[in-house]
Amino acid sequence: MSSPSSTGRGRPPRLDRARTLQTALDLLDRSGLDALTMRQLAEAMEVRAGALYRYFATKQDLLTAMAERMMDGVADAAAEPCGGDWSERLTALARAMRTALLARRDGARVFAGTHSTGENILGFADTVVGVMRAAGFPDDDAARALYTVANFTVGHTLEEQAALQRGDAGPADPGVLADTVAAGKYPHLQAGLPTLTSTDFTRLFEFGLDLLIEGLRARR
Repeated sequence: MSSPSSTGRGRPPRLDRARTLQTALDLLDRSGLDALTMRQLAEAMEVRAGALYRYFATKQDLLTAMAERMMDGVADAAAEPCGGDWSERLTALARAMRTALLARRDGARVFAGTHSTGENILGFADTVVGVMRAAGFPDDDAARALYTVANFTVGHTLEEQAALQRGDAGPADPGVLADTVAAGKYPHLQAGLPTLTSTDFTRLFEFGLDLLIEGLRARR
């Protein structure tokens, strides 16, 4: 005898928001953002496309919900043992955000431009601002620091994921860049070419994050 929640033999699982969102994230990992359409999502769920609009009125609504899901647990990074210093807590939050975005194909592209008012993203934002206020930063500087950290992290991860998906060795195609620099009068770029074509995205992220932290420290 089937349970009350059974959908019946041969029928697709019952449509709901959580399952729709999870299927969308699975499709994102498999096919990438450009291939993710409401029609493709509906086909994967074996429903008509119109049925999805019960939960997501537009694709942008869907992307916002996906961004919110990706940020689940990121705010907890500030609670992990990190010495209690504001700079260490802020660094931990930025690293956790980057890790969350990297965990999904095109994760940074999905996140960019969304404005979720869900508890994951607002919780992360509130935690960052709280860390800064507790460190003695004025309220307006604390809020601007949130934007600065988030924009830096998303921007870096956008470039990182784009390079990885193109198959480039680093932020720029090493062969093309080396040939172009060598053919022109760019002595300073020539000196920095090993770094400009490096595959060490983490080191690049940490360098930028350190500059950001030191700038905030000087302002404080």
